[in-house]
Amino acid sequence: MNPAELPHQVHESGANGVFDRIEDAIEAGYIAQLNYVKQFQLKDREKIITAIREAVIENKEKLAQMVFEETKLGRYEDKIAKHELVARKTPGTEDITTAAFSGDEGLTIIEQAPFGLVGAVTPVTNPTETIINNSISLLAAGNAVVLNVHPSSKVSCAFVVNLINQAIKDTGGPENLVSMVKDPTLETLNRIIESPKVKLLVGTGGPGMVKTLLKSGKKAIGAGAGNPPVIVDETADLKQAAKSIIEGASFDNNLLCIAEKELFVIDSVADDLIFHMLNEGAYMLDQQQLSKLMSFALEENVHQEAGGCSLDNKREYHVSKDWVGKDAVSFLRQLGIAHEEDIKLLICEVDFDHPFVQLEQMMPVFPIVRVGNLDEAIEMALLAEHGNRHTAIMHSKNVDHLTKFARAIETTIFVKNASSLAGVGFGGEGHTTMTIAGPTGEGITSAKTFTRQRRCVLAEGGFRIIG
Repeated sequence: MNPAELPHQVHESGANGVFDRIEDAIEAGYIAQLNYVKQFQLKDREKIITAIREAVIENKEKLAQMVFEETKLGRYEDKIAKHELVARKTPGTEDITTAAFSGDEGLTIIEQAPFGLVGAVTPVTNPTETIINNSISLLAAGNAVVLNVHPSSKVSCAFVVNLINQAIKDTGGPENLVSMVKDPTLETLNRIIESPKVKLLVGTGGPGMVKTLLKSGKKAIGAGAGNPPVIVDETADLKQAAKSIIEGASFDNNLLCIAEKELFVIDSVADDLIFHMLNEGAYMLDQQQLSKLMSFALEENVHQEAGGCSLDNKREYHVSKDWVGKDAVSFLRQLGIAHEEDIKLLICEVDFDHPFVQLEQMMPVFPIVRVGNLDEAIEMALLAEHGNRHTAIMHSKNVDHLTKFARAIETTIFVKNASSLAGVGFGGEGHTTMTIAGPTGEGITSAKTFTRQRRCVLAEGGFRIIG
Protein backbone atom coordinates (compact mmCIF):
# COMPACT_ATOMS: atom_id res chain seq x y z
CA MET A 1 0.00 0.00 0.00
CA ASN A 2 1.55 3.28 -1.13
CA PRO A 3 1.26 6.36 1.13
CA ALA A 4 -0.32 8.19 -1.77
CA GLU A 5 -3.27 5.81 -1.54
CA LEU A 6 -4.15 6.95 1.97
CA PRO A 7 -6.79 9.61 2.63
CA HIS A 8 -5.28 13.04 1.89
CA GLN A 9 -5.63 14.28 5.46
CA VAL A 10 -3.11 11.73 6.75
CA HIS A 11 -0.34 13.59 4.91
CA GLU A 12 -1.17 16.96 6.39
CA SER A 13 0.72 17.61 9.61
CA GLY A 14 -1.66 17.25 12.52
CA ALA A 15 -4.58 15.97 10.48
CA ASN A 16 -6.42 13.42 12.60
CA GLY A 17 -3.45 12.80 14.84
CA VAL A 18 -0.56 12.33 12.37
CA PHE A 19 2.19 14.95 12.70
CA ASP A 20 5.42 15.79 10.89
CA ARG A 21 7.15 16.73 14.15
CA ILE A 22 7.09 14.61 17.29
CA GLU A 23 6.99 17.75 19.44
CA ASP A 24 3.69 18.72 17.81
CA ALA A 25 2.28 15.22 18.32
CA ILE A 26 3.18 15.37 22.03
CA GLU A 27 1.72 18.85 22.48
CA ALA A 28 -1.50 17.97 20.68
CA GLY A 29 -1.94 14.80 22.74
CA TYR A 30 -1.24 16.68 25.96
CA ILE A 31 -3.88 19.32 25.20
CA ALA A 32 -6.37 16.68 24.07
CA GLN A 33 -6.05 14.74 27.31
CA LEU A 34 -6.60 17.83 29.46
CA ASN A 35 -9.76 18.57 27.52
CA TYR A 36 -10.81 14.92 27.69
CA VAL A 37 -10.80 14.65 31.48
CA LYS A 38 -12.31 18.10 32.05
CA GLN A 39 -15.11 18.06 29.51
CA PHE A 40 -16.06 14.39 29.03
CA GLN A 41 -17.69 11.96 31.42
CA LEU A 42 -17.33 8.20 31.71
CA LYS A 43 -20.39 7.67 29.52
CA ASP A 44 -18.77 9.87 26.85
CA ARG A 45 -15.65 7.71 26.96
CA GLU A 46 -17.78 4.62 26.33
CA LYS A 47 -19.52 6.30 23.41
CA ILE A 48 -16.13 7.11 21.91
CA ILE A 49 -14.88 3.55 22.41
CA THR A 50 -18.02 2.12 20.80
CA ALA A 51 -17.40 4.31 17.76
CA ILE A 52 -13.81 3.08 17.54
CA ARG A 53 -14.93 -0.55 17.71
CA GLU A 54 -17.47 0.00 14.94
CA ALA A 55 -14.97 1.79 12.70
CA VAL A 56 -12.44 -1.02 13.07
CA ILE A 57 -14.99 -3.76 12.38
CA GLU A 58 -16.18 -1.89 9.30
CA ASN A 59 -12.60 -1.56 8.02
CA LYS A 60 -11.08 -4.84 9.24
CA GLU A 61 -10.47 -6.24 5.74
CA LYS A 62 -8.84 -3.02 4.57
CA LEU A 63 -6.67 -2.81 7.68
CA ALA A 64 -5.60 -6.44 7.28
CA GLN A 65 -4.73 -5.89 3.62
CA MET A 66 -2.75 -2.71 4.34
CA VAL A 67 -0.71 -4.35 7.09
CA PHE A 68 -0.10 -7.46 5.01
CA GLU A 69 1.06 -5.47 1.97
CA GLU A 70 3.21 -3.03 3.92
CA THR A 71 4.93 -5.40 6.34
CA LYS A 72 4.85 -8.52 4.13
CA LEU A 73 4.38 -10.58 7.30
CA GLY A 74 1.78 -13.14 8.31
CA ARG A 75 -1.51 -14.18 6.72
CA TYR A 76 -4.20 -11.84 5.47
CA GLU A 77 -7.08 -13.98 6.80
CA ASP A 78 -5.59 -14.17 10.27
CA LYS A 79 -5.04 -10.42 10.36
CA ILE A 80 -8.75 -9.91 9.76
CA ALA A 81 -9.43 -12.14 12.78
CA LYS A 82 -6.92 -10.21 14.91
CA HIS A 83 -8.51 -6.85 14.09
CA GLU A 84 -11.95 -8.18 14.91
CA LEU A 85 -10.63 -9.70 18.15
CA VAL A 86 -9.12 -6.47 19.50
CA ALA A 87 -12.15 -4.44 18.43
CA ARG A 88 -14.66 -6.72 20.13
CA LYS A 89 -12.81 -8.12 23.16
CA THR A 90 -10.66 -5.26 24.47
CA PRO A 91 -12.39 -4.06 27.69
CA GLY A 92 -13.72 -0.53 27.85
CA THR A 93 -14.92 1.60 30.75
CA GLU A 94 -16.46 -1.43 32.49
CA ASP A 95 -12.89 -2.20 33.53
CA ILE A 96 -12.70 1.03 35.56
CA THR A 97 -14.18 0.47 39.01
CA THR A 98 -14.34 2.47 42.25
CA ALA A 99 -13.91 0.99 45.71
CA ALA A 100 -15.59 2.54 48.76
CA PHE A 101 -15.02 2.05 52.51
CA SER A 102 -17.35 3.56 55.10
CA GLY A 103 -17.50 3.36 58.86
CA ASP A 104 -17.53 5.30 62.11
CA GLU A 105 -14.54 7.36 61.03
CA GLY A 106 -15.88 8.52 57.68
CA LEU A 107 -15.86 7.54 54.03
CA THR A 108 -12.96 6.64 51.73
CA ILE A 109 -13.25 6.23 47.98
CA ILE A 110 -10.49 4.77 45.82
CA GLU A 111 -10.78 5.87 42.20
CA GLN A 112 -8.89 4.70 39.12
CA ALA A 113 -7.48 7.96 37.77
CA PRO A 114 -5.70 8.53 34.44
CA PHE A 115 -1.97 9.13 34.14
CA GLY A 116 -2.41 11.77 31.44
CA LEU A 117 -0.52 11.56 28.17
CA VAL A 118 0.96 8.10 27.60
CA GLY A 119 3.83 7.34 25.23
CA ALA A 120 3.46 3.99 23.48
CA VAL A 121 5.74 1.92 21.25
CA THR A 122 4.16 -0.63 18.90
CA PRO A 123 5.67 -3.59 17.01
CA VAL A 124 5.77 -4.51 13.33
CA THR A 125 4.26 -7.95 14.06
CA ASN A 126 0.90 -6.59 15.31
CA PRO A 127 1.07 -2.89 14.42
CA THR A 128 -2.48 -1.66 13.90
CA GLU A 129 -3.92 -4.33 16.22
CA THR A 130 -1.74 -3.07 19.07
CA ILE A 131 -2.71 0.54 18.39
CA ILE A 132 -6.41 -0.36 18.49
CA ASN A 133 -6.04 -2.46 21.64
CA ASN A 134 -3.90 0.12 23.45
CA SER A 135 -6.07 3.05 22.35
CA ILE A 136 -9.30 1.49 23.62
CA SER A 137 -7.67 0.63 26.95
CA LEU A 138 -5.93 3.99 27.39
CA LEU A 139 -8.94 6.08 26.38
CA ALA A 140 -11.23 4.06 28.66
CA ALA A 141 -8.87 4.97 31.50
CA GLY A 142 -9.02 8.68 30.62
CA ASN A 143 -5.60 8.97 29.00
CA ALA A 144 -4.44 10.17 25.60
CA VAL A 145 -1.62 8.41 23.73
CA VAL A 146 1.27 9.52 21.53
CA LEU A 147 2.71 6.67 19.47
CA ASN A 148 6.13 5.78 18.16
CA VAL A 149 5.26 2.98 15.75
CA HIS A 150 7.62 0.58 14.01
CA PRO A 151 8.93 2.32 10.87
CA SER A 152 8.10 -0.69 8.70
CA SER A 153 4.39 -0.26 9.49
CA LYS A 154 4.10 3.52 9.59
CA VAL A 155 1.69 3.83 6.64
CA SER A 156 -0.80 1.34 8.06
CA CYS A 157 -0.45 2.88 11.50
CA ALA A 158 -1.08 6.38 10.16
CA PHE A 159 -4.24 5.09 8.53
CA VAL A 160 -5.57 3.50 11.73
CA VAL A 161 -4.70 6.58 13.81
CA ASN A 162 -6.63 8.62 11.27
CA LEU A 163 -9.52 6.15 11.46
CA ILE A 164 -9.63 6.23 15.28
CA ASN A 165 -9.50 10.01 15.51
CA GLN A 166 -12.20 10.39 12.88
CA ALA A 167 -14.43 8.04 14.87
CA ILE A 168 -13.76 10.11 18.00
CA LYS A 169 -14.54 13.38 16.22
CA ASP A 170 -17.75 11.94 14.77
CA THR A 171 -19.01 11.37 18.32
CA GLY A 172 -18.11 14.91 19.38
CA GLY A 173 -14.90 13.92 21.15
CA PRO A 174 -11.66 15.93 21.24
CA GLU A 175 -9.15 15.91 18.41
CA ASN A 176 -5.78 14.13 18.65
CA LEU A 177 -6.52 11.82 21.57
CA VAL A 178 -4.38 9.37 19.60
CA SER A 179 -1.35 10.95 17.92
CA MET A 180 1.84 9.83 16.18
CA VAL A 181 4.77 11.16 14.23
CA LYS A 182 4.61 10.35 10.51
CA ASP A 183 8.24 9.20 10.31
CA PRO A 184 9.15 7.42 13.57
CA THR A 185 12.81 6.96 14.52
CA LEU A 186 14.88 6.23 17.61
CA GLU A 187 15.23 9.99 18.01
CA THR A 188 11.47 10.53 18.06
CA LEU A 189 11.20 7.77 20.64
CA ASN A 190 13.78 9.52 22.80
CA ARG A 191 11.79 12.76 22.54
CA ILE A 192 8.70 10.95 23.82
CA ILE A 193 10.65 9.36 26.65
CA GLU A 194 12.23 12.67 27.69
CA SER A 195 9.12 14.86 27.44
CA PRO A 196 7.82 16.03 30.83
CA LYS A 197 4.33 15.99 29.34
CA VAL A 198 4.45 12.20 28.91
CA LYS A 199 3.62 10.60 32.25
CA LEU A 200 3.64 6.86 31.45
CA LEU A 201 5.46 4.70 28.91
CA VAL A 202 4.05 1.54 27.34
CA GLY A 203 6.07 -0.69 25.07
CA THR A 204 5.17 -3.80 23.08
CA GLY A 205 8.05 -5.51 21.31
CA GLY A 206 11.55 -6.81 21.89
CA PRO A 207 13.61 -6.84 25.10
CA GLY A 208 15.88 -4.04 23.91
CA MET A 209 12.96 -1.66 23.62
CA VAL A 210 11.64 -2.64 27.06
CA LYS A 211 15.09 -2.10 28.56
CA THR A 212 15.22 1.39 27.04
CA LEU A 213 11.85 2.33 28.55
CA LEU A 214 12.82 1.00 31.96
CA LYS A 215 15.91 3.21 31.98
CA SER A 216 13.78 6.33 31.50
CA GLY A 217 13.10 6.99 35.18
CA LYS A 218 9.36 7.04 34.44
CA LYS A 219 6.84 4.33 35.16
CA ALA A 220 6.99 1.92 32.25
CA ILE A 221 4.81 -1.03 31.30
CA GLY A 222 6.76 -3.38 29.07
CA ALA A 223 5.61 -6.36 27.00
CA GLY A 224 8.66 -8.30 25.94
CA ALA A 225 9.57 -11.46 24.10
CA GLY A 226 8.30 -14.97 24.65
CA ASN A 227 9.32 -18.44 23.53
CA PRO A 228 6.26 -20.46 24.58
CA PRO A 229 6.81 -24.18 25.10
CA VAL A 230 4.05 -26.76 24.81
CA ILE A 231 4.09 -30.13 26.58
CA VAL A 232 2.07 -33.16 25.52
CA ASP A 233 2.01 -36.04 28.01
CA GLU A 234 0.88 -39.64 27.67
CA THR A 235 -2.67 -38.92 28.90
CA ALA A 236 -3.51 -36.22 26.33
CA ASP A 237 -6.19 -36.39 23.67
CA LEU A 238 -3.61 -36.59 20.88
CA LYS A 239 -5.92 -35.74 18.00
CA GLN A 240 -7.21 -32.64 19.76
CA ALA A 241 -3.69 -31.70 20.87
CA ALA A 242 -2.42 -31.94 17.29
CA LYS A 243 -5.26 -29.78 15.97
CA SER A 244 -4.81 -27.14 18.70
CA ILE A 245 -1.04 -26.96 18.32
CA ILE A 246 -1.25 -26.48 14.57
CA GLU A 247 -3.93 -23.81 15.00
CA GLY A 248 -1.82 -21.80 17.44
CA ALA A 249 1.62 -22.33 15.89
CA SER A 250 0.49 -21.53 12.34
CA PHE A 251 -1.79 -18.57 13.12
CA ASP A 252 -0.49 -15.51 11.26
CA ASN A 253 2.59 -17.61 10.43
CA ASN A 254 3.63 -17.79 14.09
CA LEU A 255 4.03 -14.03 14.57
CA LEU A 256 2.21 -13.86 17.90
CA CYS A 257 4.40 -13.91 21.01
CA ILE A 258 1.93 -16.30 22.68
CA ALA A 259 2.14 -18.87 19.88
CA GLU A 260 3.47 -22.37 20.43
CA LYS A 261 7.17 -22.21 19.51
CA GLU A 262 8.52 -25.63 20.54
CA LEU A 263 7.04 -28.98 21.60
CA PHE A 264 8.16 -31.44 24.26
CA VAL A 265 6.29 -34.72 23.92
CA ILE A 266 6.55 -37.93 25.93
CA ASP A 267 8.29 -40.45 23.69
CA SER A 268 5.68 -43.17 24.15
CA VAL A 269 3.03 -41.02 22.39
CA ALA A 270 5.26 -39.00 20.07
CA ASP A 271 4.66 -41.09 16.96
CA ASP A 272 0.89 -40.97 17.41
CA LEU A 273 0.93 -37.21 17.96
CA ILE A 274 3.02 -36.66 14.84
CA PHE A 275 0.63 -38.92 12.89
CA HIS A 276 -2.30 -36.72 13.93
CA MET A 277 -0.36 -33.52 13.13
CA LEU A 278 0.31 -34.81 9.62
CA ASN A 279 -3.38 -35.67 9.26
CA GLU A 280 -4.22 -32.11 10.33
CA GLY A 281 -2.12 -30.70 7.48
CA ALA A 282 1.41 -30.35 8.85
CA TYR A 283 4.41 -31.22 6.68
CA MET A 284 7.32 -33.19 8.17
CA LEU A 285 10.81 -32.04 7.18
CA ASP A 286 13.50 -34.68 6.98
CA GLN A 287 16.99 -33.90 8.27
CA GLN A 288 18.35 -32.92 4.86
CA GLN A 289 15.46 -30.54 4.25
CA LEU A 290 15.84 -29.11 7.75
CA SER A 291 19.53 -28.47 7.19
CA LYS A 292 18.81 -26.67 3.93
CA LEU A 293 16.05 -24.61 5.57
CA MET A 294 18.42 -23.54 8.33
CA SER A 295 20.89 -22.32 5.71
CA PHE A 296 18.53 -19.57 4.57
CA ALA A 297 16.20 -19.03 7.56
CA LEU A 298 18.97 -18.60 10.14
CA GLU A 299 22.07 -16.41 10.22
CA GLU A 300 25.24 -17.25 12.11
CA ASN A 301 26.01 -14.82 14.92
CA VAL A 302 29.58 -14.26 13.74
CA HIS A 303 29.99 -10.96 15.58
CA GLN A 304 28.60 -12.22 18.90
CA GLU A 305 25.82 -9.64 18.94
CA ALA A 306 22.40 -9.69 20.57
CA GLY A 307 19.58 -9.67 18.08
CA GLY A 308 15.97 -10.47 17.38
CA CYS A 309 13.93 -11.21 20.49
CA SER A 310 16.91 -11.84 22.77
CA LEU A 311 19.56 -9.79 24.55
CA ASP A 312 21.86 -12.83 24.65
CA ASN A 313 24.90 -12.11 22.49
CA LYS A 314 26.17 -15.69 22.90
CA ARG A 315 23.50 -17.22 20.68
CA GLU A 316 24.99 -19.20 17.81
CA TYR A 317 22.30 -18.07 15.37
CA HIS A 318 19.82 -15.29 14.75
CA VAL A 319 16.60 -15.62 12.79
CA SER A 320 16.81 -14.15 9.29
CA LYS A 321 14.45 -11.17 9.10
CA ASP A 322 13.73 -12.08 5.49
CA TRP A 323 11.88 -15.20 6.64
CA VAL A 324 10.04 -13.97 9.71
CA GLY A 325 6.29 -14.26 9.20
CA LYS A 326 6.53 -15.98 5.83
CA ASP A 327 4.08 -18.79 5.06
CA ALA A 328 4.93 -22.49 5.05
CA VAL A 329 4.45 -22.81 1.30
CA SER A 330 7.15 -20.17 0.71
CA PHE A 331 9.59 -22.28 2.70
CA LEU A 332 8.67 -25.39 0.72
CA ARG A 333 9.07 -23.50 -2.52
CA GLN A 334 12.53 -22.35 -1.45
CA LEU A 335 13.39 -25.96 -0.62
CA GLY A 336 12.25 -27.06 -4.06
CA ILE A 337 9.56 -29.33 -2.63
CA ALA A 338 6.29 -30.09 -4.37
CA HIS A 339 3.67 -28.79 -1.97
CA GLU A 340 0.03 -28.46 -1.13
CA GLU A 341 -1.28 -24.89 -0.95
CA ASP A 342 -3.14 -25.59 2.30
CA ILE A 343 -0.04 -26.56 4.32
CA LYS A 344 0.29 -24.05 7.17
CA LEU A 345 2.97 -25.60 9.40
CA LEU A 346 6.29 -27.38 8.89
CA ILE A 347 7.34 -29.74 11.67
CA CYS A 348 10.71 -31.30 12.41
CA GLU A 349 12.24 -33.59 15.03
CA VAL A 350 15.27 -32.04 16.72
CA ASP A 351 17.36 -32.16 19.90
CA PHE A 352 16.84 -29.74 22.78
CA ASP A 353 19.85 -27.60 21.81
CA HIS A 354 18.62 -26.94 18.29
CA PRO A 355 18.32 -23.21 17.39
CA PHE A 356 14.65 -23.60 16.51
CA VAL A 357 14.00 -24.67 20.10
CA GLN A 358 16.08 -21.90 21.66
CA LEU A 359 15.07 -18.97 19.42
CA GLU A 360 11.72 -17.22 19.20
CA GLN A 361 11.76 -17.73 15.45
CA MET A 362 8.30 -16.36 14.52
CA MET A 363 8.11 -18.66 11.50
CA PRO A 364 5.79 -21.61 10.77
CA VAL A 365 8.61 -24.05 11.45
CA PHE A 366 7.81 -26.07 14.54
CA PRO A 367 10.45 -28.16 16.38
CA ILE A 368 9.49 -31.37 18.21
CA VAL A 369 11.64 -32.79 21.03
CA ARG A 370 11.02 -36.28 22.43
CA VAL A 371 11.40 -36.70 26.20
CA GLY A 372 11.34 -39.70 28.50
CA ASN A 373 8.98 -38.39 31.16
CA LEU A 374 7.13 -35.37 32.49
CA ASP A 375 9.96 -34.15 34.72
CA GLU A 376 12.33 -34.07 31.75
CA ALA A 377 9.72 -32.22 29.69
CA ILE A 378 9.22 -29.58 32.38
CA GLU A 379 12.95 -29.12 32.88
CA MET A 380 13.49 -28.56 29.16
CA ALA A 381 10.44 -26.30 28.83
CA LEU A 382 11.70 -24.08 31.64
CA LEU A 383 15.09 -23.71 29.96
CA ALA A 384 13.63 -23.07 26.51
CA GLU A 385 11.26 -20.41 27.85
CA HIS A 386 14.36 -18.50 29.05
CA GLY A 387 12.63 -16.99 32.08
CA ASN A 388 10.41 -14.71 29.99
CA ARG A 389 7.36 -15.84 32.00
CA HIS A 390 5.23 -15.14 28.96
CA THR A 391 3.13 -18.12 27.82
CA ALA A 392 3.12 -21.91 28.15
CA ILE A 393 0.72 -24.59 26.94
CA MET A 394 0.06 -28.17 28.02
CA HIS A 395 -2.13 -30.99 26.77
CA SER A 396 -2.97 -33.56 29.43
CA LYS A 397 -5.93 -35.21 31.17
CA ASN A 398 -3.95 -35.47 34.42
CA VAL A 399 -4.70 -32.53 36.72
CA ASP A 400 -1.58 -33.20 38.79
CA HIS A 401 0.57 -32.98 35.66
CA LEU A 402 -1.07 -29.73 34.57
CA THR A 403 -0.63 -28.23 38.03
CA LYS A 404 3.00 -29.32 38.27
CA PHE A 405 3.94 -27.64 34.99
CA ALA A 406 1.92 -24.50 35.73
CA ARG A 407 3.62 -24.00 39.09
CA ALA A 408 7.06 -24.62 37.63
CA ILE A 409 6.80 -22.37 34.59
CA GLU A 410 5.01 -19.40 36.28
CA THR A 411 4.09 -17.72 33.00
CA THR A 412 1.62 -14.88 32.60
CA ILE A 413 -0.53 -17.13 30.39
CA PHE A 414 -0.92 -20.87 30.90
CA VAL A 415 -3.26 -22.65 28.50
CA LYS A 416 -4.57 -26.16 29.20
CA ASN A 417 -5.81 -28.43 26.40
CA ALA A 418 -6.39 -25.68 23.87
CA SER A 419 -4.61 -23.54 21.33
CA SER A 420 -2.41 -20.75 22.67
CA LEU A 421 -4.91 -18.35 21.10
CA ALA A 422 -7.37 -19.19 23.88
CA GLY A 423 -5.01 -17.35 26.23
CA VAL A 424 -6.03 -14.01 24.71
CA GLY A 425 -9.72 -14.77 24.36
CA PHE A 426 -9.65 -16.24 20.84
CA GLY A 427 -11.58 -19.45 21.35
CA GLY A 428 -11.31 -19.00 25.10
CA GLU A 429 -12.94 -16.94 27.82
CA GLY A 430 -11.60 -13.62 29.06
CA HIS A 431 -10.61 -10.38 27.41
CA THR A 432 -7.87 -9.89 24.85
CA THR A 433 -4.71 -7.83 24.76
CA MET A 434 -1.76 -7.23 22.45
CA THR A 435 0.40 -5.96 25.32
CA ILE A 436 1.31 -8.81 27.67
CA ALA A 437 3.49 -7.17 30.30
CA GLY A 438 5.57 -10.01 31.65
CA PRO A 439 8.85 -8.11 32.24
CA THR A 440 7.21 -5.40 34.37
CA GLY A 441 4.64 -7.69 36.01
CA GLU A 442 1.29 -6.24 34.96
CA GLY A 443 0.46 -9.32 32.90
CA ILE A 444 -2.64 -9.17 30.70
CA THR A 445 -3.17 -5.43 30.32
CA SER A 446 -6.51 -3.62 30.12
CA ALA A 447 -7.89 -0.19 30.95
CA LYS A 448 -7.30 -0.49 34.71
CA THR A 449 -3.62 -1.29 34.05
CA PHE A 450 -3.19 2.24 32.74
CA THR A 451 -4.63 4.00 35.77
CA ARG A 452 -3.22 5.20 39.07
CA GLN A 453 -5.07 4.85 42.35
CA ARG A 454 -6.46 8.05 43.84
CA ARG A 455 -7.73 7.91 47.42
CA CYS A 456 -10.37 10.45 48.45
CA VAL A 457 -11.00 10.56 52.19
CA LEU A 458 -13.86 12.26 54.03
CA ALA A 459 -12.96 11.81 57.68
CA GLU A 460 -15.32 11.65 60.66
CA GLY A 461 -14.99 15.35 61.36
CA GLY A 462 -16.45 16.25 57.98
CA PHE A 463 -18.94 13.43 57.67
CA ARG A 464 -21.50 12.66 60.32
CA ILE A 465 -24.88 11.02 59.96
CA ILE A 466 -27.41 12.66 62.26
CA GLY A 467 -29.80 10.05 63.54
